[in-house]
Amino acid sequence: MSSPRSALRASVPYRTAARPRARLERRPFHRTVMTKEQIKTSELQKTPHTPNQIVTEVPHSKDASIILDVPSPLWYHRLGPMKNFLGWFSRMQRRRPLTTTLATSLTTYLCGDLLAQEIGREPYDGKRTLRMLTIGAVASIPGYKWFLFLGSHFNYGSTAVSITIKVLIQQFFFAPLFNSYFFGMQAFLAGATLPQIIERLKGAVPESVISSAKFWPAVTALNFTVIPAHLRFAFSGVFAVVWQTYLSFLNRKEERVEPMGTLVQEAKVRVDQIVEDITESSKE
Repeated sequence: MSSPRSALRASVPYRTAARPRARLERRPFHRTVMTKEQIKTSELQKTPHTPNQIVTEVPHSKDASIILDVPSPLWYHRLGPMKNFLGWFSRMQRRRPLTTTLATSLTTYLCGDLLAQEIGREPYDGKRTLRMLTIGAVASIPGYKWFLFLGSHFNYGSTAVSITIKVLIQQFFFAPLFNSYFFGMQAFLAGATLPQIIERLKGAVPESVISSAKFWPAVTALNFTVIPAHLRFAFSGVFAVVWQTYLSFLNRKEERVEPMGTLVQEAKVRVDQIVEDITESSKE
């Protein structure tokens, strides 16, 4: 016989399914694991301090940090805007490499020409600046491509050998070619004739190549050692301000010499013609 309790259970309908629950969205769980040094650094960064104060750790002390007052702003506070600018420039160089390269080249050539005209103590010549900007605009993209090519080639097992080969190629191939282009374009844009352009190259290129061997090898070695590939052209542009100043000054020096040489050559031709006339008249 069944008990009264079992009969009661049989009379009550058994619920086979539970009431449906609202579905909860599963959020991704991120767990950040920090080392002791990272925790200590974050705690130090939370410590309030003025720009003239620095948070330092004192060794063998129970305190995690101590605030020291210094008389002048810290160097990293001063470099904050510079770091932001360099970061922005690096991103722009990656996103729009050709546009950024063109703007960098124009800035370099403009600063170089203005400095050269200031050093020469002459009245400002806008046409001279326009010639420099034209030369820089034409040479900017090939120069950027050249640095990419040189960085991706001539790489050997030894870093010292690779850097040495790159410096030698830069000095004995690129430097004479670029300097010939620079002085030739300067003379051409100034309205010089072909013989005058050749004389400009003979007078300026050898001296500029010798000066380049004293200036650029160390810069090139540093450039291909520590600078990322996309920033090498811009890094060389910093030193190119000084170099373009020198090239512009040397080009102006050759411009002053050429008219005197032309007059001497014309006088020599006239003297030779007079001598020939006198010789022919004496024979008659």
